[in-house]
Amino acid sequence: MTNTLLQCDFDGTLTQEDVSFLILERFAEGDWKSILRDYQGGKITVGEFNYRAFAMVKQNRAALEKLVREEARLRPGVHELVEYCHNNGIVIMIVSNGLDFYIETLLGHNGFGQIGIAAARTIFTPYGLDARYYDPDNHEMLNEFKASYTHRFIEQGFRVLYAGNGPSDVPASRLAAHTFATESLLEYYQNQKLPHTPFQDLNDIVVGLKKLV
Repeated sequence: MTNTLLQCDFDGTLTQEDVSFLILERFAEGDWKSILRDYQGGKITVGEFNYRAFAMVKQNRAALEKLVREEARLRPGVHELVEYCHNNGIVIMIVSNGLDFYIETLLGHNGFGQIGIAAARTIFTPYGLDARYYDPDNHEMLNEFKASYTHRFIEQGFRVLYAGNGPSDVPASRLAAHTFATESLLEYYQNQKLPHTPFQDLNDIVVGLKKLV
């Protein structure tokens, strides 16, 4: 697979649960779920959701990283997926609506610190977390973060394959040459009768990659 790039979502795709919700459930000082409902209802962008919800989290970085290391779990098959891509020249790039610090923490804790990450940049302040998205040209943005990177990878000459699990993955995945889907993204692809490969654990993606050679 020359010049192939696997663009992966993180929460619910490479992980078994949404790590951002784990953090918000434990540490948010306020009604973050009402903000989530506004986002899910299309009233606000994902960028606005993250900015407002994580401003309610005033714990220090060490406390949040401890929670991530102790309770967040990667989806089974991640070792096999990373090894297969490494051995076959496939670039893995995580592009996530999540926050950079917890993605880096969980990957590093499990020995995957070499994987490229694009996610919300997080600044720890006494007034809460400041989480913002920036496109590949370093311009702040509130929506279509994942697709901005897909467009750039394609412009760079990559054949982009996509792995995701939710509604925010739809625009980016529709740009890709092939999509691996689970959960609500899988339902979308099934309902739209679009080509895709379903997955439960990440070994399913390895099997699918071998068929795409």
